[in-house]
Amino acid sequence: MGAGEIGGLTLVPGLYKWGTGVLITTDVTLAGDPNSVWIFQIAGTLNEANGARVTLVGGARPKNIFWQVADAVTLGTTAHFEGVVLGKTMVAVNTGASVNGRLLVQTAVTLQKNAITEPAR
Repeated sequence: MGAGEIGGLTLVPGLYKWGTGVLITTDVTLAGDPNSVWIFQIAGTLNEANGARVTLVGGARPKNIFWQVADAVTLGTTAHFEGVVLGKTMVAVNTGASVNGRLLVQTAVTLQKNAITEPAR
């Protein structure tokens, strides 16, 4: 999907798979109801640009969004991210970025003046 670039898209619930990395260079919207589930399986890296946002609409909840990433995850300066990251290597959350979700990684999570909010159950 999108040759690995999902910025600017509105994504409905479902399973999304890439054999490469994924870029979020501009805002991406996840549209669904409170029971909707998104699963993103990414064989490479996940990079969210500075100031980009993952936005939820229609009652979508971050606890139902799963980002399975085989390589590094980088969230840009002042970016906003939603969902649960299941990472193989590392997550770097740059200065001022925020996360509404969880960061579960096999090696390391690097934070730089960030707000990480556990999603409501």
